[in-house]
Amino acid sequence: MTPLSDFAALGRRLEATPGRLEKRRLVAEFLRAVDPGEVGLAVAFLTGHPFPTSDPRVLGVRGLPRNVEPADGPGLTLGDVGEAFAGVAEASGSGSRGARQARLVELAGRATAEEREFLGRIIGGELRTGVSHGLVLEAIAAAAEADLTAVRRAALFLGDLSAVAALVRQGGAAALSGVAPRPFVPLLPMLAEIAADFDDVLSAHGGRSALEFKYDGARVQVHREGERVGIWTRRLSDVTRSLPDVVAIARQLEGAPFILDGEVVALDGNGRPLPFQELMRRFRRVHGVEALAREMPLALHLFDCLLLDGRSLIDAPQAERWEALSRVTGGRHLAERAVVTDAAAGQAFHARALAAGHEGVMAKDEHSTYEPGGRGKRWFKLKAVETVDCVIIAADRGSGRRVGWLSNYHLAVRDGDGFADVGKTFKGLTDAEFAAMTERLRALATEDDGYTVRVRPEVVVEVEYNEIQRSPTYPSGLALRFARIARLREDKGPGQATTLEELRHLYERQFATKGRASAQW
Repeated sequence: MTPLSDFAALGRRLEATPGRLEKRRLVAEFLRAVDPGEVGLAVAFLTGHPFPTSDPRVLGVRGLPRNVEPADGPGLTLGDVGEAFAGVAEASGSGSRGARQARLVELAGRATAEEREFLGRIIGGELRTGVSHGLVLEAIAAAAEADLTAVRRAALFLGDLSAVAALVRQGGAAALSGVAPRPFVPLLPMLAEIAADFDDVLSAHGGRSALEFKYDGARVQVHREGERVGIWTRRLSDVTRSLPDVVAIARQLEGAPFILDGEVVALDGNGRPLPFQELMRRFRRVHGVEALAREMPLALHLFDCLLLDGRSLIDAPQAERWEALSRVTGGRHLAERAVVTDAAAGQAFHARALAAGHEGVMAKDEHSTYEPGGRGKRWFKLKAVETVDCVIIAADRGSGRRVGWLSNYHLAVRDGDGFADVGKTFKGLTDAEFAAMTERLRALATEDDGYTVRVRPEVVVEVEYNEIQRSPTYPSGLALRFARIARLREDKGPGQATTLEELRHLYERQFATKGRASAQW
């Protein structure tokens, strides 16, 4: 069994090691030496979790008791810690609080002062050694002498680095080839690049592209095995309880076990799509779900099939996956689709999508496989972009690679003699433009609280946005969704920026094609 003291010693070495490559070497070396039955726990602890991510148990405690004398010498193993954590998590019913406390007192009493420090960090959810999820994944590959791409793919399918580490420790690198998607382990969704026109799309796709309506909804991944159904969002949040109508649809389909990819859209009483902001009410609701489902029904538009009859279709071409999807749905609940070979046909399909109240279209290479979390020219999105002219009235200091820059800009429109906030954005500028804008805004600074710098409203920018939403945050009552700076408007002064009244008009104009949930003003 692996002594906890070895884990604590690794933690100290990682703290003192600045280089990523050396950190990775140290972690890989530790994973090679750790007891095979404890490698899953080791990976969980290294990433600051008391349990592997696929384990739903939680400790439900804040930390170790402080009034317990530490042990004179090391005696705990990783397995001992895992057993104690399990006892804490599984305590329930009358007296459970005392039972949890007793297990923690026992654990603390068997640990040295240094071991106790690292136990506290694991319980707190942050090891603070500079070891990221990605670095541990690379270390697993290095320890097993396995291909990094194969390890990363296995991690996507299994959804748990601990499971990947245990798999390769038991079966070696060869075991990775048998890993496939499985129900109730959500996959990161495949993503698309933005395209300017259909000529570019057709060129990238070899003269033929499959188009689908791009719905103004929310991405969902639907899993089913037997009667059990699970639904996850783009961010892999479980929303099954909030979407009983989608669960009912999934249970009507054939071909389980399956994993389907799609979009849900909220509808008004006339069947027209509601703004994205209204849809989020459905996703957040955990009480009174059935009543809201009757008030705001959802339309499900499926566009991909990743698993059918228990067989993975991840590596099948997009055209084959669409055929499988058509079979499992019987042609129902499918995204509107057309295969085009010329730009005129693409533009006509795009116009149909916009007239129906949707965002635009997706364009997919029929030969492309499904790459979870991947983004590239296999999928494109083409949207109708709206713009307004805003004034920068403040900026936040950047972090990460943007340290030293003012890079999150507060946007405002004209409101009488003043300006009304309508959103923020850090998107759209190059590094050189960020640096130049930082100097420019610093020269206009009027206040600085150490994080946000308020500036004189002089810089005008043209801002692209996806939708105008109601906002409880801004006094203007409106916010730009997916704001992005398209260009600087050096030709315009702040007095020529878009007005709040004009923005309200643009907001109202959206409902020419969209439904309206309730009175807005």
